[in-house]
Amino acid sequence: MVDVLLTNPNLATPFLGHKLPFRGDTKKLTTYCNVSSRPKCAVDTPYGGNVPKFPKTSVWDPYKRLGIGRDASEEEIWSSRNFLLQQYAGHERSEESIEAAFEKILMASFQHRKKTKINLKSRLKKKVEESPPWVQNLLNFVELPPTEVIFRRLFLFAFMGGWSIMNSTESGPAFQVAISLAACIYFLNEKTKSLGRAFIIGLGALATGWICGSLLVPNIPSMLLHPTWTLELVTSLVAYVFMFLACTFLK
Repeated sequence: MVDVLLTNPNLATPFLGHKLPFRGDTKKLTTYCNVSSRPKCAVDTPYGGNVPKFPKTSVWDPYKRLGIGRDASEEEIWSSRNFLLQQYAGHERSEESIEAAFEKILMASFQHRKKTKINLKSRLKKKVEESPPWVQNLLNFVELPPTEVIFRRLFLFAFMGGWSIMNSTESGPAFQVAISLAACIYFLNEKTKSLGRAFIIGLGALATGWICGSLLVPNIPSMLLHPTWTLELVTSLVAYVFMFLACTFLK
């Protein structure tokens, strides 16, 4: 049969004509199978299919959910939160669960600090009420001004101290002490509304500071003081401290 087909091309032509379409269909079928059987890429998968999910979403305790102890520091809490958000980024429910635990811990910490602060004030108030009468009378002359007022006056007297140290080799700190005394009296007059009382308190603070400095400085080891610092200079530095305390915390 094969010899007949080879010798007579007219007989082979019909068979070949029928086989060619079959080969073409085979190629198409192979191509279709290859296309249909190829692995799906990440784009073909649904959103969030490959994103890891936070396994502790249903954990009620926020500390256990973040994997930290109850005595963890603020830095450890932030580090755990940032690490988990980075690890489970892209999964909305996991991110919400991590943020909710983080907010609960911050709120609990804030309430604890507020409660501790209130308890501390209550204890101090109770201590003052139980103190002797002379202590209560002494505390009536003391007040706590705003923080910005404290820092402004601290900067002023620190500047005077630095100015005195820089000019210690040229002359004594008499000019700086005079300016500090005038500033002390000015601040006291603003609070007391009495120039006479402000003048008395200011001079008293200067005198007390000068006396304490004169008694304290000779007992300080010389190795702790700069060789160019004189007794007058160090005594004036002590006086600046007393004038700062007087004009800032006394009524």
